[in-house]
Amino acid sequence: MRAVPITVTALAAAFLLTACGGGDDSASGDGESKASAASGTACAAGDLTMAAGAVNAAPAAGDTGNVTVTVTNGGKACTLDGFPKVELEADGTTVAVPHDEGAQAQPLPLAEQGGASFTITYVRGEEGGSSLAVKTVSYGLPDASAAESLDWSYGAVALKDGDKPDASVSAFQVAGD
Repeated sequence: MRAVPITVTALAAAFLLTACGGGDDSASGDGESKASAASGTACAAGDLTMAAGAVNAAPAAGDTGNVTVTVTNGGKACTLDGFPKVELEADGTTVAVPHDEGAQAQPLPLAEQGGASFTITYVRGEEGGSSLAVKTVSYGLPDASAAESLDWSYGAVALKDGDKPDASVSAFQVAGD
C-alpha cells in the first residue's frame, strides 16, 4: 500500500520539474542566450573612469598595505569580467602584479553610472634593499593595456622569488554598500 503513494509523489514531482522549465534554456525570445542577455556587453575603457580611492599604506618594511581603485561607468550598462590589469613601474622596469590567488573573478554587471572597485595589496619592502622602488602604478581593464596611472608614494614594494613583487590584485567587486 505504501508503494502507491510514493510512486504518485515521485510522478507528481517529475511533472512539476518538467513544468518549471527543465528543458533547453539556451535561447530567450530574441534568440540570445539567457546567460549573455544577463551579462550584457563588455565594458569599454573609454566609458569608464578609474581613480585611486581609499589607501591603507603600509607604515614600515614587512607591513601590508592596500590601495583601492574605484571604477565608475559613464556609458551604457555593461559587464566587467576578469581581473584588472595592474603594473608597477620602477626605474624603467615594468612588472605585472599577479591576481590574488584566493580570488575568483566573475562577471560583474555595471549599471549606467554604477560603480565597482578592486584592491591592490602589497608588502612594503626595505628602501634600498631587495625591493622594487615603485614610482608609478598603472591599471586598466583585463586584456587591455593599462589605461590609468597613479604616482606611487607608498614606499618600496618587497620582492619574492627573486624578481616578483609581493603584491596582488583582487577581482572587480561591487563598490559601495
